[in-house]
Amino acid sequence: MDKIAVLIPCYNESKTVEKVVTDFRRVLPEATIYVYDNNSTDGTAELAERAGAVVRHEYQQGKGNVMRRMFREIDAEAYVLVDGDDTYPAEAAPEMVKAVTERHADMVVGDRLSSTYYTQNKRPFHNFGNDLVRFCTNNLFGGKIKDIMTGYRAFSYQFVKTYPVLSRGFEIETEMTIHALQRNMQVDNVIIEYRDRPEGSESKLNTYSDGFKVLGTIVRLFKNYRPFAFFGAIAAVLAVFGVGFMIPVLNDYFHTGLVPRFPTLIVCCFVLVASLLLFVSGVILSSQLAKDARDFEFQLQTVEHWHHAAEE
Repeated sequence: MDKIAVLIPCYNESKTVEKVVTDFRRVLPEATIYVYDNNSTDGTAELAERAGAVVRHEYQQGKGNVMRRMFREIDAEAYVLVDGDDTYPAEAAPEMVKAVTERHADMVVGDRLSSTYYTQNKRPFHNFGNDLVRFCTNNLFGGKIKDIMTGYRAFSYQFVKTYPVLSRGFEIETEMTIHALQRNMQVDNVIIEYRDRPEGSESKLNTYSDGFKVLGTIVRLFKNYRPFAFFGAIAAVLAVFGVGFMIPVLNDYFHTGLVPRFPTLIVCCFVLVASLLLFVSGVILSSQLAKDARDFEFQLQTVEHWHHAAEE
């Protein structure tokens, strides 16, 4: 088991990967630096190996697929995840590792938004998107995380070995954050200095398509982790519409004894039945979620046992 593992997922980062590997070797000399190459065509893997990194490959395209591979294969007391684009300072890594090893944090977030991100980042829609995702995540899941989309994080062994990687692309950061909040894991924020990509290095993030994927991930996980709130809200909306349109029909009936708008009555009845079914679904799924939470606590105990056994 490694003491510290630095995980660097890379796709065509030949302009920066050598510097990233060299910087982290300097500030964390006791760490093992892993570069996972994701089908690069510009010599990224060769450059990383020359700089002293352990190079491995993931052939399914997408950052989520790379992280699934990394988390499965590597055992360490503390993990540092960083992008290979040289936008994050290696100097912050020791503090992030310390939060994991000494303060027992499960996830440490490298917070760009509280420092230089808005002045360094030249893509205004990215700034808006980061704020929107942070607002939605913290308000829907009860968090106080400063930067949801950062690619600079540190993890405990327990987090890495209990986190189910479901996303395939850049929405993985949002998924990790929501998982930590839902499982009541300790999350710390460390303010870092962000710098924009150097000239010649291109981002693989598409502002619009990846942004919609992130928002879709939030909705999907809200449905999975807050089923009563999700289905209850839809049920309430349907109930309001059903009752609202039924009131005039009932008013006519009580005054005349007739139902002149019979199709409206039928539709309202179907809408109210659907509302009731959604409400009941939310109740049932919430009960199942409580059982899942108990099972997860037992899983954490098992992983803790593995951790101690590996250290011995």
